Amino acid sequence: MHADDRADPDRHRLDDLARLRRVRDRIDREYAQPLDVEALARGVHVSAGHLSRQFRLAYGESPYSYLMTRRIERAMALLRRGDLSVTDVCFTVGCSSLGTFSTRFTELVGMPPSAYREQARLLIEEDGSGDGMPACVAKQVSRPIRNREAPVTAAPLA
Repeated sequence: MHADDRADPDRHRLDDLARLRRVRDRIDREYAQPLDVEALARGVHVSAGHLSRQFRLAYGESPYSYLMTRRIERAMALLRRGDLSVTDVCFTVGCSSLGTFSTRFTELVGMPPSAYREQARLLIEEDGSGDGMPACVAKQVSRPIRNREAPVTAAPLA
């Protein structure tokens, strides 16, 4: 921290926010690349611990969680297209472990990626047009749930 940063805490806070936006923008752009917190932190010249703490304070989740949410959002779009296998989608969005991908996908979406892909296929067949729902609608109604698990839909007790 520079002496002028201590004299002007507002400037220091604005600099931190600008760094965090650069990290978030990099994740949004490079989600399919092998990113980790250490590499993201090096890119903005702070420690990984500092980046993680500040990112969580600013955005309500860790950089890793934000990265996985971006990857799952993209995976949902690719699975709706239906031309790639779940394994191909996993690697296309930058995940290196099918197990981790499937677990996180299920946590955020509420169903495994294979079930999501099948559901999307059935919706397209029901529609009859082969076009499915417009992409802007699909993106809005199928956005992953951030910062909490997908709601569990239990059968009512009789």
